[in-house]
Amino acid sequence: MIFVKKLAMQRGLKEYLIISFKGLAMGAADAVPGVSGGTIAFISGIYEELISTISNINIDLFKTLFSKPFKTFWNQLNGNFLLALLTGIVISFVSFMRLAKFLLEHHPVLIWSFFFGLIIASILVVGKQITKWNLPVLMALIIGAIVAFYISQLPSLGANENSWFLFLAGAIAICAMILPGISGSFILIILGAYKTLSDAIHDIDIQRILIFVSGALVGLLSFSHVLKWLFKHYHNITLALLTGFIFGSLNKVWPWKNTLTWHTNSKGIKSPLLQESISPFSFQGDNHLVYAIILMILGFFTIFILERLGHKKQ
Repeated sequence: MIFVKKLAMQRGLKEYLIISFKGLAMGAADAVPGVSGGTIAFISGIYEELISTISNINIDLFKTLFSKPFKTFWNQLNGNFLLALLTGIVISFVSFMRLAKFLLEHHPVLIWSFFFGLIIASILVVGKQITKWNLPVLMALIIGAIVAFYISQLPSLGANENSWFLFLAGAIAICAMILPGISGSFILIILGAYKTLSDAIHDIDIQRILIFVSGALVGLLSFSHVLKWLFKHYHNITLALLTGFIFGSLNKVWPWKNTLTWHTNSKGIKSPLLQESISPFSFQGDNHLVYAIILMILGFFTIFILERLGHKKQ
């Protein structure tokens, strides 16, 4: 908490604009099934501050709101940081979800290529932060990779528009969104809630959006305490587990896939349900190999740009 306060005191407008930029990157990543905004937060150097800030939201904080000046509450909340970050996330997520939907439908190889390169670089950047390797750390890496790979293989459930289900989906998905390597959007697809949420955003269905956000808040406030405890007591093991999550997610973002089964919604629109990764040379249609490689390289170096921003004074 003291660390967070010191950071907040040192920041100016430029630093908060950089945080908003990181939020934009996080929101864009979370809008794409298979990519995690938590990965972006980690790479850009704000992950542990974000987890610490969220976990400090409790009853005592709200007692401060009613018993002390608002400025005291705002500083204790690390409000400027949260406002800057959430502004970027929300703007990007809402706007990019539509774009992501279009790109995934019309240019899937190209968008997956960019994110494949991004995730390859993420593995290197997150993994190098592990300060000591031993058997438990190695096991955590392997377990994380297996879990993420298994999740990436799960088929999607049918769409469900029940309010309580949407609330629960929000709580579960937000936990994935703040975990590097596990995509909150992909979890929504598995649960059958991605289409419901994207339609709600497209139609500006305030009621459904608020139900989802409420579930997300409950999940976020609960899960952040677990992550904070893990980082405090098992830092290297936690880093290894998260690195494994990122590594295991590569299967999901491999650009060239063969669709095994399809899902048809109530409007008769078909979408891939179960897919397998294949060689680009076995891909039916134009594999866009040259453009895919260029986008992989671009995604790869994007991570190192974010990492450099993360090392700047925040």
